[in-house]
Amino acid sequence: MNSTSIKDFKIFFIMIAVLTLPATLTLLTIEKAQNVVDPVTGISPLGYTWSLLLFIVPALTIITWLFINHDEKFIRKSFWLALTVLIPLGFILDIFFGLSFFTFANHEATLQIYLPGFDFNQMTWRAALPIEEFVFYLTGFVTVLLIYIWCDEYWLAAYNVPDYSAESKEIEKIMIFHPKSLAIGLVLILCSIIYKNFFIHPYQGGFPGYFIFLVIASFIPSVAFFKTTYRFINWRAFSSTFFFILLISLLWEATLASPYQWWGYNHDQMLGITIGAWASLPIEAVLVWMAVTFTTVIVYEAIKIWLSSGKGIKKAFLGTD
Repeated sequence: MNSTSIKDFKIFFIMIAVLTLPATLTLLTIEKAQNVVDPVTGISPLGYTWSLLLFIVPALTIITWLFINHDEKFIRKSFWLALTVLIPLGFILDIFFGLSFFTFANHEATLQIYLPGFDFNQMTWRAALPIEEFVFYLTGFVTVLLIYIWCDEYWLAAYNVPDYSAESKEIEKIMIFHPKSLAIGLVLILCSIIYKNFFIHPYQGGFPGYFIFLVIASFIPSVAFFKTTYRFINWRAFSSTFFFILLISLLWEATLASPYQWWGYNHDQMLGITIGAWASLPIEAVLVWMAVTFTTVIVYEAIKIWLSSGKGIKKAFLGTD
């Protein structure tokens, strides 16, 4: 890493630690978990549906700015290409794991339009996924990416790469194996399995499927692209994006979705660390937004380097014609 990238990268994690430490110590003082609200008639009609505006409004605002005020075509093309890679990740999570990881007890909070998904608990396909889930993941990736682009290209543009085109042309290949990412990912998976099965907690035993899914979704792009993209990532824009999305998610999940059961979690598939003050919200509900932001930005920057370099896709990513 160059000195600026190293400094900004470290400061981001220091910022997380500074916020996480006092928050964790405070939340640990809660001895009795907040109760969820029974999903009785009229408690939050179409709550999940209307709450999607938390993603839709920022996304529409920034995409208007992007297409009116930004004339770099490769930025727009990078945006669309990144979404074609990222959005299927959310859909795969929903279709193949949504009914195993999540619950949807409060039917009135949605339009009650259900799409099919595979339930590993019953080993069958069921039409039980609210359509809002798919809109949630689609608009989630769009919003994360747009906020990063806006910060990178406008709000914190002073901290991006000065001559992106020239720097990208010097890259021999984008895909370079990053062993540290693989090692960290494997350690996290191993630790999660050990904690789930051998530590004493209310949800002991089973497989922490959701946590492992998040690790894999984060570290596969990191293993392939981090070594190249780290110095192209605007880490100040990244940190601003992360904290903005984290704020939305805490309002969404801790205040609304979890207490009112717009969606819930199958704790057999969770790590087992919960936050009592937030209606026993699994730690994965917080970690998912770090994973989403990290994956989104790395994939976007990898595609942006490719398009900016002017090379063919095989030459850009693998270094061969």
